Amino acid sequence: MCQVSPATVANWIDQGHLKGHRTPTGRRRVEAADLVEFLKVHEMAVPSDLRSENGTEMVVVVEDDVGYLEALLRTLERSDLDIEVVETTNGVDALLEIGRVRPTVILLDYTLPDLNARQVLERLLEPDRKLDAEVIVVTGGVRDDEAASLRKLGVKTIVNKADGIAVVVEALRQALQRRQAA
Repeated sequence: MCQVSPATVANWIDQGHLKGHRTPTGRRRVEAADLVEFLKVHEMAVPSDLRSENGTEMVVVVEDDVGYLEALLRTLERSDLDIEVVETTNGVDALLEIGRVRPTVILLDYTLPDLNARQVLERLLEPDRKLDAEVIVVTGGVRDDEAASLRKLGVKTIVNKADGIAVVVEALRQALQRRQAA
């Protein structure tokens, strides 16, 4: 995660880049909605505790097939879902991004070049860690025993790529609705 010093933020406010104001004691204050807007304009990740301010949910997409990933991202951009997407193409980077952005939903390809979905989930669920995201596994096909293993790890939805990207988007929509209802 990118760290920014308080002095940098103060300069952004003083220069008019970030909307803020000074209190009578001279401290600078920024409204949450203004900060979220600034972060989005400058293509910075919005922290999970600020996402509820504007309704945007964070989704991490983990897919190593670049063509499928690009098609999925284009479809998500055209959808009516109010989401911010972070994409990665392997399991190790996925673990780093999931820890950094704390997504609401993870779209996780089953077969990745370094780890499979089960291995990624096992690492996310290690002692002293809490996974507060719904995981959707997207696959070209898994054996029944492996699907059962994924479900034991908390996966509610397994989608076959052959069913089409629209099915993946609908599964994402349903996951977001479940999270909002909870």
